[in-house]
Amino acid sequence: MIKINLLPQRRAKKRVVAADASSKQLMAGVIGLLAAAVAVVLAVDLPRRSRLADLTSANRGLLRAIAAKTKQLEGYAELKRAADAADERYKSIKRLLAAKVIPAHVLHELGEILSTGKRPKMTDEMKQRTGSGADSDPNKRFQTDWDASHVWLSAWTDTGGLFKLEGGAQSESDVTQLAKRLAASVYFADVTPAGGERVVDALTGTNYYKFTITGKVAY
Repeated sequence: MIKINLLPQRRAKKRVVAADASSKQLMAGVIGLLAAAVAVVLAVDLPRRSRLADLTSANRGLLRAIAAKTKQLEGYAELKRAADAADERYKSIKRLLAAKVIPAHVLHELGEILSTGKRPKMTDEMKQRTGSGADSDPNKRFQTDWDASHVWLSAWTDTGGLFKLEGGAQSESDVTQLAKRLAASVYFADVTPAGGERVVDALTGTNYYKFTITGKVAY
């Protein structure tokens, strides 16, 4: 008679059932972790990436706008300097008018002399002397590209046809250029720089050359 021992087989079955239960629990844990990771990506990472993309796009747009504005402002500094120079000339002439009534032709000549690129009204002989030809005089010659905005006028007095012109300049050489133009003009004679000094404006702290020029007026 054959005997069959069933106890080991029952234990094996129990082990298989326990192993299946552990596998299911492990799988459930893995699925839970994956679900949690997906939730974190959807709830946190994707919004941050979207916000970063929006900020990057906005920054690029801002850089393009800045570049466009910078291009639009090209030449603004030169235009402002020209406008400031014209305004300073207007103020200088206005101060002269307030000090004394000056004949229109002399006033116009001062305006021309104080305008960059303009020349004084000269005789044919003076044109030759201030030119670059064989008959020119180096002591009479003036720079044609001199920037007249470097000079401003503050006072004008006229006593019996003798004038005294006062003002300020960036440098002493600017005063020399102004004096040479006055001397070359048909409206002025015996033009002489009568002194000057480097001073500091009490209000603005600007360092400039204060000058005086004397001469005769051909009214």
